[in-house]
Amino acid sequence: MIYVISDIHGNTRRFNSIMEQIKLQQEDTLYVLGDVVDRYSDGIKILRQIMKMPNAKMLLGNHEYMMLNAIDPVEEIDDWEQERAMRLWYRNGGYVTHNYLKHIRKDIRREVFDFLRALPINISIEVNGKKYLLVHGSPLENYSWIYREYETKEKFAVWERWQPTDGVPEDHTLIFGHTPTIHFQDNDPLEIVVYDNAIGIDCGAGFPVSQFKGETIGRLACLRLDDMQVFYSTEEGVDNE
Repeated sequence: MIYVISDIHGNTRRFNSIMEQIKLQQEDTLYVLGDVVDRYSDGIKILRQIMKMPNAKMLLGNHEYMMLNAIDPVEEIDDWEQERAMRLWYRNGGYVTHNYLKHIRKDIRREVFDFLRALPINISIEVNGKKYLLVHGSPLENYSWIYREYETKEKFAVWERWQPTDGVPEDHTLIFGHTPTIHFQDNDPLEIVVYDNAIGIDCGAGFPVSQFKGETIGRLACLRLDDMQVFYSTEEGVDNE
């Protein structure tokens, strides 16, 4: 079985709820479309769990991208640039991740950073004769001079929010995270959104529990591509549909 999940954002309870439901087997594959870290405090723990799973494959998300730029840049940057990168990361929920990293061994941090730097940006797969392009934000193929605010196509692919009016590579169905489906619907709790050639699966796992009537606005979603069954996390126990 082939499963796709995205935007876990350090939420152990929601991640465990999904894992209890899908009961991942050795012959299965779990694709994680980035943004494992930030907002909730267990991002690095979950990331290291994924790193140890032989049947898990991950894409780089914009939150991992921010983390690397802030504390492990490839090229030397001046103090102003580093402070700017750190502020951007903190504004997007990076403080809890940074605080955790400060309390683990340097060799473990290096292992995590090296793993992240080796991650792909997009992955093309085929399930039951159907082709899927897995992305975090947008397909690399959609990058052009129009998006000149992005210095590289990689930065574009992790940051740009795909819209239903944007293109999808030929003969593929796009599966994307990054943009919570609240931008496409008003369902409560959030659900995956399905278009003719694209599926959005970020259902706001990084969101807090709503204080309105105790309802959960955000939750973690996992899509099984073999039969298109959707699994949603719950705050109490497990559930699916």
